[in-house]
Amino acid sequence: MAPLRLVVVDDHEMVLHGLMAMLEYFPQDVELVGRAASVADALAIIASSEPDVVLSDVRIGRESGLDLVASVVRDHPATKVVMLTVYEDEHFMFQALRAGAVGYLLKRVDGHELVRHLKDVAAGDVVIDPALAGRVAMSAAQAGSTDYWPGAHVGLTQRESQVLALLVQDLSNKGIAAKLVVSEETVKTHVRGIYRKLGVPDRAGAVAVALREGMFQ
Repeated sequence: MAPLRLVVVDDHEMVLHGLMAMLEYFPQDVELVGRAASVADALAIIASSEPDVVLSDVRIGRESGLDLVASVVRDHPATKVVMLTVYEDEHFMFQALRAGAVGYLLKRVDGHELVRHLKDVAAGDVVIDPALAGRVAMSAAQAGSTDYWPGAHVGLTQRESQVLALLVQDLSNKGIAAKLVVSEETVKTHVRGIYRKLGVPDRAGAVAVALREGMFQ
């Protein structure tokens, strides 16, 4: 079989070079046909090369890899997108899968594992990093039960509900990050999701909705 045609998208030059060096050991399996450090450049390369798989970070500089996923799914349905990221967070993973990604892997994956996952994706499978598999099972079990978290009725994820509860307690983004043991950038992403789902422009609006709805007693 011909090697999979791959485009890699990451805003860190070191990561791009590392992936290129890693994949050089598997020329019979993967052919790197392009690399990009921005969503615009990635879309241009994808349009010209029509790769089998795109490997993208969740965050690309100040841009979202999820926007890239949505564009590829809409304009290049034959191309599969796999996220490769440091964000070990099941909520980011769920967002990526909802956007149309068919894989979510962590950057500690080794070359053999990465190539195997890429081949699985090309064969029609969805691949999830083993480190997140247990959390996925727990989330699925919770989603199928009647024990919902505050804000589930308006579309908040469990993690977004936790963040909103801490916003109500007037914690800063830095304080929330420390409390939940995640990065401040992760908190900012959850906060933006909360604003969007509650239809509010800022923190005060989100807190007002939470109190009005009696989400946290």
